[in-house]
Amino acid sequence: MTLRLRIGFMPLVDAALLVAAADTGIADAHGLALELVRDVSWSNLRDRLHVRLLDAAHMLAPAAIASTLGIGGVTAPMAAPILLNLNGNALTLSLRRFEEMARVATGDLADSAVSAQALATLISARKASGLPPLAFAAVFGFSCHTYLLRDWMALGGVRLGEDVRLEIVPPVRTVEALASGEVDGFCAGAPWNTLAVEAGVGAILHCGVDLMPDLPEKVLAWRADDVERRSEAVSRLNAALIEASRWASDEANWPSLARLLAAPDRLAAPAALIEAILRGDIIQGGGRPVRQVPSYIRFDAAAIHPDPAHADRLLAAMARAGQVVVTSDLTERARAVFGPLVTESAER
Repeated sequence: MTLRLRIGFMPLVDAALLVAAADTGIADAHGLALELVRDVSWSNLRDRLHVRLLDAAHMLAPAAIASTLGIGGVTAPMAAPILLNLNGNALTLSLRRFEEMARVATGDLADSAVSAQALATLISARKASGLPPLAFAAVFGFSCHTYLLRDWMALGGVRLGEDVRLEIVPPVRTVEALASGEVDGFCAGAPWNTLAVEAGVGAILHCGVDLMPDLPEKVLAWRADDVERRSEAVSRLNAALIEASRWASDEANWPSLARLLAAPDRLAAPAALIEAILRGDIIQGGGRPVRQVPSYIRFDAAAIHPDPAHADRLLAAMARAGQVVVTSDLTERARAVFGPLVTESAER
């Protein structure tokens, strides 16, 4: 019997496994009919899953924890029996701010400590001149993007939310916000950083993998009670995504995957640009050459396997950001979000 599943996603390269499963016939072979529903913001996606307008959703890993713990909204326990990727983020500045930081840097801006100190110098100069504080955007409060920004700035003694304004801007609006001057920089997932460089409005300062390697970025989230109640659907979808992971991790398939992701109802972005991201060929902007970034985004078998240790790492980042006070009970509930991975073959 074919099972029909409605799955929400955001237009990001890290939706690749969902798109591959739905659009290559992999899901069909596992007895699934997948309807992928594109959304515009992470809060929309979370709320639609909460009220079961979606069966499952592409979700920020920290948001799944926050929802489970009832931080920043309604308590709705989530389960992430499979990850969708590791890494995939980058920190992008407007060209003007990048050039200003390059002028005051006391070393190579590729060094995160040097760039963070350059930011601190720029902030001090602006304050002395009576200029307003800089604004940086993350795509959601409970996201690796927020933690990457915060921890990077802390290297220079800069406090996100105090010395620098934090704006929440959905991924699809990040390039527009940078171009208009609404924000001076942003941290987001691919392809939005590269699109800002291509549009001539931004320069990629650091890739996420440079700052916090192998960070659990997105998960395939279900309501926790649905994982038990709908175990067959969960196991079939896990199996399909594992197969999609093998397909998407094969370099020979990257041109095809890029074309699927480029479709108007998926990312609506140039296939050539997406393929370059899959290859780790990152255009930096700011007059610098293309940079090869190994593991810029990972979809391999090890990357998608759930691990309770992911919760420990994310809780620590949330604690540094002042979002939680970690206790043993909190840790136990957060760790329960990740796993175990169950597939059709494991059930037989």
